[in-house]
Amino acid sequence: MTQPTFTRSWVACANGHRDFPLQNLPLGVFSIKGSAPRSGVAIGDYILDLHAALDAFEGEARRAVDATAGGQLNAFFELGRGPRVALRERLLELLAEGSQLQAREAEVLHLAADCQMHLPARINDYTDFYVGIEHAQNVGKLFRPDNPLLPNYKYVPIGYHGRASTIRPSGTEVRRPKGQTLPAGQTEPTFGPCARLDYELELGIWIGQGNAMGDSIAIGDAAEHIAGFCLLNDWSARDIQAWEYQPLGPFLSKSFITSISPWVVTAEALEPFRKPQPARPEGDPQPLPYLLDNRDQKAGAFDIELEVLLTTASMREQNLPAHRLALSNSLHMYWTVAQLVAHHSVNGCQLQAGDLFGTGTLSGPQPGQFGSLLEITEGGKKAIELASGEVRKFLEDGDEIILRARCSRDGFASIGFGECRGTVVAAR
Repeated sequence: MTQPTFTRSWVACANGHRDFPLQNLPLGVFSIKGSAPRSGVAIGDYILDLHAALDAFEGEARRAVDATAGGQLNAFFELGRGPRVALRERLLELLAEGSQLQAREAEVLHLAADCQMHLPARINDYTDFYVGIEHAQNVGKLFRPDNPLLPNYKYVPIGYHGRASTIRPSGTEVRRPKGQTLPAGQTEPTFGPCARLDYELELGIWIGQGNAMGDSIAIGDAAEHIAGFCLLNDWSARDIQAWEYQPLGPFLSKSFITSISPWVVTAEALEPFRKPQPARPEGDPQPLPYLLDNRDQKAGAFDIELEVLLTTASMREQNLPAHRLALSNSLHMYWTVAQLVAHHSVNGCQLQAGDLFGTGTLSGPQPGQFGSLLEITEGGKKAIELASGEVRKFLEDGDEIILRARCSRDGFASIGFGECRGTVVAAR
């Protein structure tokens, strides 16, 4: 398990960059000064414009760049691993120290701060899973203290079909939703703005090559169908959710917006940070055969540190630093991403390039590792005290949630995902 031979870039700010050193090279879609959206690669504080550098690619790498045309990465995702790896290898050459592309710096690079980021792909379908077992147990204890996990949890990767039309890139405002709620002690619901607005710390999984309807993707092949990863915030209206979720699960409490980080971090960039899937607790059932693959169990998990930060309008006015709400890790996933793909398709469901999965909230077992306010405040019973003198049980208008992710390992360059931000604004 190695990172590329190339270690330094002629883009000087990329060397040692927190998120986007030469070893990362995530793809995304951006525009600048009113231009049409186009594809690019994050490198340090800049974006490499793939089509401005089109003549520097040939063969499979050129085929991959051609597939990114039109401001969407769906066709690129559909190509699969081979062209994706060819593109990565050529990008490593072009952006490494000594490359002739440096002479065209002004032509091919744009300062990221001057660019607007867009969704990287057309999202036809979105499924949100529930694979963070610590989150599932924490939430279960709030509602079922004697039986936090239902019997199916350790056999089935639980998920629900989300709303693709309201997925938005980082920086999009989060309009406080309205809906029905059942106030405590009452027997009839009322209608109005959500009073218990929450975030959820998740990873997003971009689907690459899909499958034909009626076919299934074998667990041993599932990793080949994953194009990349991002951060995902599954904003949640907890009071609306409590009233509506039985018997069919989340609906309006989740569909008003889902925020994602705009860069697609490829599986190749994450290769040094693969880990064995953590062993299941003693007494837990072994996954059914269609969900069990030895190679996936040995290297199907990822060591990704996940962070949640909060700022309020008052904190920003006082120039106070963001308050860390949680520091967790993707190793708290009970199921691997390959198991999610295999399970989703096992009934013949057609997955398509550009489909998006959410992992579900990735909380850790200890305080300080919880990925939602529902857990941190024990359902609103305990308030969080902020340096500004404010307290929070759930989010208020003007609050901003920031998600970050980082991969680190001795002997390897660290990489990150960029940020996933969203600021709450008042209901209309």
